[in-house]
Parts: sequence; structure tokens; C-alpha cells
Amino acid sequence: MCTDRRDFLRLSAGLASAALLGNSTNAAVGADASRPLQQRDVPESIRKLRKMTDGILPISLDERKARIEKARRLMRDNRIDAIYLEPGSSMFYYTGMRWSTSERMFALVIPARGEIAWVCPKFEEERARELIAMGRDIRTWEEDESPYQRVAEIFRDRGIHTGRVGMEERVRFFLFDGIRKAAPALQFVSATPITAGGRMFKSPAELALMQRANDITLIAYQAAHDTVREGMRQDEFAGNCASAFRALGVQGGIFCSFGKYTAFPHGRSTPQKLQVGDIVLMDGGCDVEGYQSDITRMFVFGKPTQRQRDIWNLERKSQDAGFAAAKVGAPCESVDAAARKVITDAGFGPDYKVPGLPHRTGHGIGLDGHEWTNFVRGNKTPIRPGMCFSDEPTIVIYGEFGIRLEDCLYITEQGPKFFTKQSPSIDEPFG
Repeated sequence: MCTDRRDFLRLSAGLASAALLGNSTNAAVGADASRPLQQRDVPESIRKLRKMTDGILPISLDERKARIEKARRLMRDNRIDAIYLEPGSSMFYYTGMRWSTSERMFALVIPARGEIAWVCPKFEEERARELIAMGRDIRTWEEDESPYQRVAEIFRDRGIHTGRVGMEERVRFFLFDGIRKAAPALQFVSATPITAGGRMFKSPAELALMQRANDITLIAYQAAHDTVREGMRQDEFAGNCASAFRALGVQGGIFCSFGKYTAFPHGRSTPQKLQVGDIVLMDGGCDVEGYQSDITRMFVFGKPTQRQRDIWNLERKSQDAGFAAAKVGAPCESVDAAARKVITDAGFGPDYKVPGLPHRTGHGIGLDGHEWTNFVRGNKTPIRPGMCFSDEPTIVIYGEFGIRLEDCLYITEQGPKFFTKQSPSIDEPFG
């Protein structure tokens, strides 16, 4: 599923941090240049952080092989003869391969029966062989040759002359179009039943990586929170948070909003400076071995008003209701209904109208910040152990402020568990 928002947040945080560091570095040249850069420019709450990446265990090759075997079972169940993937989170999920996309095809074919195969530009072959951890069949193509024919050859060599081939959801149209012209006897369908059918259900090793990402995120947030000051710009605050993530040993970031702009769930481009009495929204996360966190915390710079306190408490009640509804076997939509009911019963809405909750209550999370499946009306998918979701109802009041509390949860045989301790109160956002 699309992760454009998360990618944008990471990029924005990185740029903000770079801008912040650059500005402060320039100012320091001369009179204060003898002091180390870290001491000159990094707030104390961030400078004292230490890396939290010791003991992280990457996903094993055996687990990746088991994922491919599960994909084969799902292909047979769904009458799909092979799936085609280009670089991205699904390719990484099955093989551990990271490769950037370009106009040149680099691809993976996983057949229901037979060896997996790769398609690679000839001039990249040696680099690819260094990185490929599984599968010996690497089909290369010269610049004046058709990569689409290589894919068609892989299908034919595995006895796939007719039948159905699944295209992973992020495959770009020009690649799909070239393949279907090279293999016109095949029917092309969505590979989502296969890819989501595996990725929705996290193993203990995946949950451990997500737990570490969540643990790191809360510590980075606390450190950034401790840097707030009157007149602070958004980019400075986001830059401090990005610096905290780096100090903890990972790449991560947030987007943030102040005051009335917190009512916009994904922020506004309007430059903002922090004032006493403003609500502050920080939303983002980091990744550990590719696995994501996604947390939102909110607090008031100064003393909360009774209105801010009441809406914050209502939001927490809504988040609690969503969590309580996330029972094994219940449809995903029941979580959205439970969280939304708390908000509408308080006089907001109804449905997606504002003031109220204008979006779904939660999304799947794993290697992508947003992935299958969602806590949203109409989603009858049963909640099952191993699934992971965000729980993030929002109360939007344009012209005043918005409140969103977001923690991610995973489903056990006994029911839901949060990766993180929920925010206890508007006065103590981190407990």
C-alpha cells in the first residue's frame, strides 16, 4: 500500500535537520569553531543519548525461504502460477534484496513451482550477484535487448505457457505493459492475495524488530520534547527529533504542527512558530532492519486549557475503545466503529464529518508504514494473530486544534497488545 506520506515525513525531517545543522554550523564558524560540532549544535537532551541498536537480529535466510514457500502455497490456493516483483518492500521481504528502481528492469519472479529467478541489466550482473542471497537463475539483458523477453523466458522455462501471473501492487505500468506484450497468452492479475497474505502476519522475529523501532521512537520523541522553547520553528523541532534518532543509531523523523494547525491530520505548509498555550503534534517514527514504527504524541507548551484537556481525554477514550474492540476473529471494521462511536456520542461527526474523525482509525504496519490491512468501515477481514495495526483516531476541530494519539498494536492469541505504553495524560505525554 502507498507510503508516500511516510516517505515525505522522513525526507522532510532529514531536510529540516540538515538545514538546522547547516545554519548553526555557519553561525559557529569563527569565535566558537574550536569546540566540537556535536557540543556546539546538539541540545543536551539529545547529546546524552546512546545507540540502541545492539543485539538486533536481522531476519534469517531460513525465515525468508519459509516466506517463499508460503507464497507458493498461497499461489496454488489462488490459482496463480507465478508472481512478479520489482525492488521495494515485498522484494526485500522475500529475499533481503535492496535495489533502487530506475527505467531499467531489475526484477524477481517467484513461481508456484520451480526455482525463483532474477532479471538484471547485464552491466549490473556482478553487483547483483554480490547482493543476491538466494536463487541462482539470473537472466541478464544488454542495453539493446528486451528485458520483457527475459521474463517471458522465465515463465516458459517453468512450464507457464498459459495461466495467471500476479503483479505485485507497486509494479510500474510500463513494466507490466511490456511483460504482457511479451507473454500475451498469460492472464495478469493482482499478486496482493499472495504478498499481503504473507506480510500481514508477523513472525516473532518481525515483532522483535518492530518492538525495538517503537522503543527507540519514544525515546527520540522524549528527547525532542525536552528541546521546545517559545518561538521555535517547525523545522527546528523536526530537526531535533531527526538528530535524536541518529544519536540512537537509526534513521527516523517526524512531521509536527503547532496550535490550530494540529487540526490538519497531515499538517499544513504554513510556517509556524511555537507560542505558549499551543498544542504540539509530533507524528512519525523510524525503521529497524526495515520494520517501521508510527507514533503520535501531543502536548501543550504551557498549561493546557480545560477545552484542550477535555478533547485530549475524549481522544484517549476513543483510542482505548478501538483497542478493546480489536478481538481475535472480529472484523477489522469493528475497531473503527468502536473508536468512532466514542467521538460521535460526544457530539462530533457523525461519520467522517468534521468537527470529528475524518479518516480511518488505523492501518496495517510492518515493512511499510502503511500496509495491508486497515481498521476502516467496510473491511470485513477477520482480525487474526500476527497482524499489526496503528490505533489512531483523531478529533479534528478546524480553527481550534486537533488531537491524535497513535500507538501501534499487534494481535496475540489472547488479543491485542500495544508495542508502546499509551500517553498517560496531556500533562505527561510520555509518562
